Amino acid sequence: MVRFYMEKGTHKGLYKSIQKTLKFFQTFAVLEIVHCLIGIVPTSVLVAGVQVSSRIFMVWLITHSIKPIQNEESVVLFLVAWTVTEITRYSFYTFSLLDHLPYFIKWARYNFFIILYPVGVAGELLTIYAALPYVKKTGMFSIRLPNKYNVSFDYYYFLLITMASYIPLFPQLYFHMLRQRRRVLHGEMIVEKDD
Repeated sequence: MVRFYMEKGTHKGLYKSIQKTLKFFQTFAVLEIVHCLIGIVPTSVLVAGVQVSSRIFMVWLITHSIKPIQNEESVVLFLVAWTVTEITRYSFYTFSLLDHLPYFIKWARYNFFIILYPVGVAGELLTIYAALPYVKKTGMFSIRLPNKYNVSFDYYYFLLITMASYIPLFPQLYFHMLRQRRRVLHGEMIVEKDD
């Protein structure tokens, strides 16, 4: 991404130049959910599932499918946030597996998200918002009545509901990371309340 921007001096065309790599790695992130399920990684299946499915949705059902939005600045926002997050996270995992975790990597893992999560979410929401007029105009992925299955689905309203779902989901993920941060960096014991 940096090389593209240095050579071209613009973000226009960035998505097209990185889309194959992005699609490959974000799609295979499904393995992260599997790793949580079988206990290789001590992360919540729900947390991993929400993050991975959100990214796969953004890659395939928004940015890949709706070409006119691929040059939006909001796409760059979530791409930069995802990239820095993944470099930091996988560096953390790698050094942890090698049993030689530099403090800076640990610190970065539990501090960068404070800015990167909101930036990534803003990029995702702004990109979905930019997609709405196209989706409404074209009726893409929508099923209208009447049809032989007597079922209807409106992708436009689905996107509005998806955007609204960030309201309850984002704070949960964000505060989960803040609790993890306190536990890891400050040694605080976090006691979860039973409902």
